[in-house]
Amino acid sequence: MEFTPAPAVHRVLCADCGTPIEPNSANLCIPCLRNSVDITEGIPKQATINFCRNCDRFLSPPASWTIAEPESRELLAICLKKLKGLNKVRLIDAGFIWTEPHSKRIRVKLTIQKEVFTSTILQQIFEVEYVVLYGQCPDCARLAAKNTWKAVVQVRQKVPHKRTFLYLEQLILKHGADKDTISIKETREGLDFFYAQRNHAIKMTEFLHSVVPVRTKDSEQLLSKDTHSGTSNYKFTYSVEIVPICRDDLIVLPKALARSYGNINPLTVCVRVGSSVQFLDPATLQTADVPAPIYWRNPFDSISNSADLIEFLVLDIEPSGPTNGKYVLADAQVVINSTNRTRTQDMDTDEGGNDAIYHTRTHLGRFLQPGDTVKGYFLRNANINNADYEKLDHSRLPDVVLVKKTYPVRRKRNRHRNWKLKSIAKEAEEGPEAFGRGAVGRRGGLDQERVEKDYENFLQELEEDPELRATVNLYKTDAKMADASKKADKPKPASMDVDETESGGAMADTEETDNEEVEPDFPEINADELLDAMDELKIEDEQVA
Repeated sequence: MEFTPAPAVHRVLCADCGTPIEPNSANLCIPCLRNSVDITEGIPKQATINFCRNCDRFLSPPASWTIAEPESRELLAICLKKLKGLNKVRLIDAGFIWTEPHSKRIRVKLTIQKEVFTSTILQQIFEVEYVVLYGQCPDCARLAAKNTWKAVVQVRQKVPHKRTFLYLEQLILKHGADKDTISIKETREGLDFFYAQRNHAIKMTEFLHSVVPVRTKDSEQLLSKDTHSGTSNYKFTYSVEIVPICRDDLIVLPKALARSYGNINPLTVCVRVGSSVQFLDPATLQTADVPAPIYWRNPFDSISNSADLIEFLVLDIEPSGPTNGKYVLADAQVVINSTNRTRTQDMDTDEGGNDAIYHTRTHLGRFLQPGDTVKGYFLRNANINNADYEKLDHSRLPDVVLVKKTYPVRRKRNRHRNWKLKSIAKEAEEGPEAFGRGAVGRRGGLDQERVEKDYENFLQELEEDPELRATVNLYKTDAKMADASKKADKPKPASMDVDETESGGAMADTEETDNEEVEPDFPEINADELLDAMDELKIEDEQVA
């Protein structure tokens, strides 16, 4: 095998230092070339980056604010956008250099290339230091200032309770309709939702149309006008009124409306409120689903609401055959519950004294058994002032209209709940007593006591109605809160100031409650129906993705 020498390489001396190098267009070695040409010229070595501490967002040029974690790709993209002159070079690599988290400094190492002479490409590595400037983004500035909202949605319902808004708050939380809300203000008959943009308020009104029967009116107020450019600044107001009818209310339909729905009996019970209102005749199981536009053409009010319900004891129940979904028509014999009887009811009872038995037809044949307790309206003693009710044939009206089954033994027993509800207002969650009552009940005073009672009734409805529970999110109670509620539920020793008769009566009531058996058909809330806070975060991340 013959030896073949490598071809001779022609070398020249560097024009600056005299080192033998391969010839190039500059006739300079690499160290001298770097000393004479700086490809990082025009790229700043120090820059600033704006950060909002209220919402943890960085300013992404030119005007958008983005959430970025430390040393993330999003933050690196924001840092590169702040550098001028990168478009004149070729970026090869970029990465973070570790700094102290509290130093307000971000260091980035960049690797760039640039063609300095013909067929001569130079690569260089350098560092850029960013100074983090704290400030406020425009959204947080609007939150901190007053009267900076652009649009407001005023939700109203003319009813004597707040249960509708308590339920509406849970629907808003479940569907995430409050993410664009700046603030919430409680008024006497409803809530006000404030927004920074008009389209956010329109989105909220569309959501309300999809969950409750409402009617809306919009108005605008001119704040300022520029005659030179022709631009104007407005504030928009959307008035949303919910129908003044709630579930379990007793209704007398107008004659024309009853005839249009198959000549249904005007005396009905409201069984469902969604995008429309559904009424049920408890004597025939005939239903009427009235949408919001038809209702607002000829609006009507309820003749009795849930505050007028009294408890009855079921003596006998006999299904009569017809069914409609979950409802079964039945003939029932009931008597007023002794613990719920008042002096007026005792005086007005005609036959049988306090133990008068009333016969009625009910739609609760599937749920009631002899010995159960049921709530209903006692029409014989009711004082109703309604023009449509006066037109009815009173000889054909029932004495009692049963509405829903109740569980008094379970309510009497002091027990802790293993579930809780969330609220829109975060400040309302600071403390075990105010948990879950953020959007409603912040006015204080007598209104606070009324909302506390409505909130407890709402929780009891959620416990007793599985269908209602399916429309809201229930969360697991923390271990500390559960222990505190257990301690609060323990019976306290009798005070020395109490009379013997009062303490004896209280002890008798406690023993009577303990001896009573809990209703076996009580719809318990299972653990699989409860959500964890971490599960909710995972669901939100999936929706964002």
